[in-house]
Amino acid sequence: MIVDERMVTYINSLDTGNGEFLDELEQNAKAGNVPIIRREMQSFLKVLLQMKKPARILEVGTAVGFSAILMCRYTPGNTSVTTIEKYEKRIPVAKENFRRAGVEERITFLEGDALEILKGLEGSFDFIFMDAAKGQYIHFLPEVMRLLAKDGVLVSDNVLQEGDIIESHFAVERRNRTIYKRMREYLYELKHNEELMTSIVPIGDGAAVSVRIKEHR
Repeated sequence: MIVDERMVTYINSLDTGNGEFLDELEQNAKAGNVPIIRREMQSFLKVLLQMKKPARILEVGTAVGFSAILMCRYTPGNTSVTTIEKYEKRIPVAKENFRRAGVEERITFLEGDALEILKGLEGSFDFIFMDAAKGQYIHFLPEVMRLLAKDGVLVSDNVLQEGDIIESHFAVERRNRTIYKRMREYLYELKHNEELMTSIVPIGDGAAVSVRIKEHR
């Protein structure tokens, strides 16, 4: 928890939800220990989408499809979402959720290794949501930069690692040290890349919001 728990509870108590289908999907995901974006991050993402009104969205990390459906619900009807998932057990669940939510025609669902899929994608996206394996963000970044349109927005979730990101390397559990090191590299690159303007926000488990301010070299 990177923000006072009582404050998060209060903020979430004001939330009006996302409709019956998504609220039920969220409850089921939590019961099954499936990682989905936190309630406060949901609100933040919806506001960003309303501001940007993207035409083409790329999501790295589908899980059971919650955030892809959320992004469809809070964007214009002609917005398309391309989403990538590797974990085989979640793929059929996500497909069924897309069908039940009535958004499958707006979603291009790509199955397999995200880095390999990213390398094969063409064109540009004006909104990219990064929510996959945290230790891979730094490896995805070159391809994400290639695909991010001028004035496009990159949102990276879970970047503060439950507060571990500010701890000494030796204070972090050994099994998490590689992720810790790579995430620190990722955040440094976002903040120092001259093609991006980035803000790191202590919401949920931390989010980085980057805007493409220069064309890719």
